[in-house]
Amino acid sequence: MDVLIALFFVLLDTGVTLAGASWWPAHPGPLAWAMLGVQALACLALVARRRAPLTVVAVLAAFTLAVTLLISPAGALTPAHTGNAWAPLATALAAYGPVFYRQDRRTAFVALAVLTVIVARPWEPSITIITIGLLRTAVGPLLALYFDARRRLVLALTERAERAERERHLLAEQARMEERARLAGEMHDVVTHRLSLMVLQAGALRVTAADEATRQAAEELRAAGCQALAELRDLVGILRATPDGDETPSTSGLAALVEESTAVGTPVELVEEGDRSLASPVVGRTAYRVVREALTNVRKHAPGARVTVRVAYAPELVRLTIRNTAPTAAPHSALAATGSGLGLANLRQRIELVHGTLHGGRTPDGGYCLEATLPAYVPTAEPAV
Repeated sequence: MDVLIALFFVLLDTGVTLAGASWWPAHPGPLAWAMLGVQALACLALVARRRAPLTVVAVLAAFTLAVTLLISPAGALTPAHTGNAWAPLATALAAYGPVFYRQDRRTAFVALAVLTVIVARPWEPSITIITIGLLRTAVGPLLALYFDARRRLVLALTERAERAERERHLLAEQARMEERARLAGEMHDVVTHRLSLMVLQAGALRVTAADEATRQAAEELRAAGCQALAELRDLVGILRATPDGDETPSTSGLAALVEESTAVGTPVELVEEGDRSLASPVVGRTAYRVVREALTNVRKHAPGARVTVRVAYAPELVRLTIRNTAPTAAPHSALAATGSGLGLANLRQRIELVHGTLHGGRTPDGGYCLEATLPAYVPTAEPAV
């Protein structure tokens, strides 16, 4: 497109010049034809008007100044019509580029001011020439300012729309999580109340029944009710803790997590004991979150410390111990100030929902130790990892 535009102005300015509407003399000589070729080359510079707008302005300004000097005071060219502007029409498009494509507006306006002086020839006062010169070099920048303001407005409106869409999505996600928690609480309150009554009545029936068959049936009913209560408690905890589509890695992702921290300058040693398949999916994801939060805190608050991550898998429990040595440098203030400060609090809440515990504190050597104990099995509909 830029090549076609440049060729169009080459033909346009050549035609306008030959028609006598510019600097063309009544009796052209070799110098006039040579300058006509130079004008065509100067107009071809429009090809670079996006990448080097100031260079294009400089080329056309230099050509116009050269023609002006050849006419007066050199007297080497004698235009057929002395009341014309010597600058090619391509200067109008060239004046558009520096304002629209450059960030440094001050330099652009200085260059356009010099071009305007050359085109308008104020040392030869003429209202017509000065008016043409001002229009030739002012229309482009004005259009550039308009289109640039329009582009910025469109970008701002687009960003605002995208931000509103993200906020709407976050609000919808928050409302969904709150609704999940509310439904979980109501289900727990209502169903637990009824099941508790059923268990108590079954226990009373087992004690007061006259025959053995009734007592046996009451005991089975009571045991089924107790089991239902335990499963309901676990289900409600999962409903509150894990949203649909949770893609948090499980214990299989701990090695990658350790490699990431080591790659950014925090040496981490991972020690796993036992069979990781003993941890159910919810427990595995919770363990991953514990390790991730601990390593994040070490990077923020203990630069240069060495970290040991120990994970022990047992049939009943999964025990995590993340211990780091004393930092070797002062924490970076900008990095330490990031985050909400609620990472461990939210993590403790999540662990308590799966009936685990979390403890942390300073060690005698100046480091920090974080210990988490999780039940190995929390029932879900997912297969074990």
